[in-house]
Amino acid sequence: MNEYRINGLSCAGCAQRIEDEIKQLDHGENATLSYNSGKLKVSPEVSMPDVNRILKTDGAYISEQLNIDMSAHDHQQHSDHSHHHADGNNKMLKLLIASGIIYIAAILLDGILESQSIIILYLIATVISGYTTFLRGLKNLTKLKFNIDTLMTIALIGAVAIGEWKEATLVAILFGLNELLEGYGMEKARRSMETLLSVAPKEAVKLENAQERVVPISSLQVGDLVKIKPGEKIPSDGVVTEGKSSVTEAAITGESLPIEKEAGEPVFGGSINNEGLLIVRIEKAYNDSSLAKILHLVQEAQETKTPTELFINKFAKYYTPLIMIVAALVTVLPPLFFQGSWTTWLYQGLSVLIVGCPCALILSSPIAIVSGITRNAKHGILVKGGVFLEQLGKIDTLAFDKTGTLTKGEPHVAQLEIYDEERFFTVAGAIEKSSSHPLAKAIMKELASRNITAPDPEEFETITGRGVKAKVNGKSYWLGNEKSIEHITITEHIQKQIDLYKEDGLTLVVVADEKQILGIFGISDEIRKESKSVIQSLHRLGIRSTVMLTGDHQKTAEKVASAVGVTSFYGGLLPEDKVNHIKELSEKGIVAMIGDGINDAPALASAQLGIAMGKGTDSAIETADIVLMQDHLGKLPEAVSVAKRVNRIIRFNIIVALGLKIIALLLTIPGWLTLWIAILSDMGATIFVTLVSLTILIEGRKKTIQ
Repeated sequence: MNEYRINGLSCAGCAQRIEDEIKQLDHGENATLSYNSGKLKVSPEVSMPDVNRILKTDGAYISEQLNIDMSAHDHQQHSDHSHHHADGNNKMLKLLIASGIIYIAAILLDGILESQSIIILYLIATVISGYTTFLRGLKNLTKLKFNIDTLMTIALIGAVAIGEWKEATLVAILFGLNELLEGYGMEKARRSMETLLSVAPKEAVKLENAQERVVPISSLQVGDLVKIKPGEKIPSDGVVTEGKSSVTEAAITGESLPIEKEAGEPVFGGSINNEGLLIVRIEKAYNDSSLAKILHLVQEAQETKTPTELFINKFAKYYTPLIMIVAALVTVLPPLFFQGSWTTWLYQGLSVLIVGCPCALILSSPIAIVSGITRNAKHGILVKGGVFLEQLGKIDTLAFDKTGTLTKGEPHVAQLEIYDEERFFTVAGAIEKSSSHPLAKAIMKELASRNITAPDPEEFETITGRGVKAKVNGKSYWLGNEKSIEHITITEHIQKQIDLYKEDGLTLVVVADEKQILGIFGISDEIRKESKSVIQSLHRLGIRSTVMLTGDHQKTAEKVASAVGVTSFYGGLLPEDKVNHIKELSEKGIVAMIGDGINDAPALASAQLGIAMGKGTDSAIETADIVLMQDHLGKLPEAVSVAKRVNRIIRFNIIVALGLKIIALLLTIPGWLTLWIAILSDMGATIFVTLVSLTILIEGRKKTIQ
């Protein structure tokens, strides 16, 4: 199957129509077109001129042919594509600004210039902001196909027909603005895969016949030996054959604390080697590695996730044709069967058409959506499109990643066991003060809080996989894990304390001299101070289920879950396990997933709504539909509250817009409907729903949870 990037898709329904038409071509039965990812897959035997012709009917086009080669050339293609699309968005923004300026000028000059000049200004502003949608709507009308473009076109024609140029122009500008905002959000989602690709290591140092050679990771085969220096990423899944080091697997498992690795132990591709030199035998080619699996899961989830369609798009199929039929019946039936005046009932029919002008119905949603997005943006909540804001207001289940979300993702000293206070802190500080290891930073932070200063060590030796041996004030000391103190016989009391720390899910750092243990640091990931109050607030807002999903072991998961108050938790999960849990939860309700790492990206994409922490990995942020820019959860309840309010107002606006029209239509029965009543019902509803929508921007004095 050939794969192509498609630009210019106007809506999900249009994408489905295009897919159906391509499937009718010779050899096109297996074609798929994803609106979410903007990708078309077709057989190589399909006629591409015919495909291009079908795409052109919706103003869409092929921007590039895609492939899975991760070469620099491909990345350049993606970069050029993104730049091209950004230029398109900027052009649309400039057109809307120009249209708005002309619109305001027309209002200010009304009464000063001649009416014809004012009409020309309104016409120019309308054409600049709405001509593309108007042309698509006309094409749909000729084919008797009704969608949001058709509604927009009829709204413009109806407003212009009764001389309401000001209203017609406003509708065109607001609709164009909403379309632009939706375009920005969809493009963010479509670029998520390109961001994920940049996370993967590009090259590896391959060992062959005692020689080192830099090769692309795509060329690595099972059985190859690779050399990984400190600070480098492991290129693919494998087994350590030589060396000892701590490895950070946060990108894959979500485990925030480094894990010690030595000969015979497995490692994940994409993990970071911290301090030692490792020789790894490749067990899986890159395409089969954990990292590649994550990329595949994200792509699959994006292409199968169905976006929520606004109520108006569904209703448009029936509403507009129904209004046309009613207008025709009102015009024709009374003169034929009740001897009424053709002129009188033509006037009534025209009034019905004006009542049917769906301006208020169209504006029921966009202004509320834009107001909600703006309100959240002021609070640092980036919503990548109106559909995601609507979805946020519907969720009843929230799944949280632990590391970096409910917790800070930074190790800290949770507990201390001190046997020689005078030397314990001083020696620990002397040994760790120059280290960049995450555990060393946690210890130095603890010492700083106690205002303890430490001398420089006289000798220093790193024991890979165990810890450090150093000489401080003329005496030898050891600092590290349990293996670093094998020269000491551990008493029953201390061993019991070590076992208790392990049961609590703590990472141990032991400090000892030649004969005895001076003390033990129990280190864990620090829980964010706002996590518990955020969970409580979400429950009060109607979120019935809060679930924690983590790669950490069960004991740590249980401890954090109990502290923050989630309704359920699951530990020891790999990315695919998180996806499976999200799918299970989705069968019971509407699920949002909150995370911050590349390992969260598949789950973020699989959920109905993905939410990322602002200082998480780029891949999580790009894959997510909503981003918390503050890097804390404190404003999440406010965002959910705003989204629920937006949904309530949209429903209210639709009821008001349709209700006023139904009342106006009922006036045709006694023949009381006049043009001014029709105009009042249309414009009155438009103004009303606009003002109600703008109330979303009004803020109270609620305090952010921090």
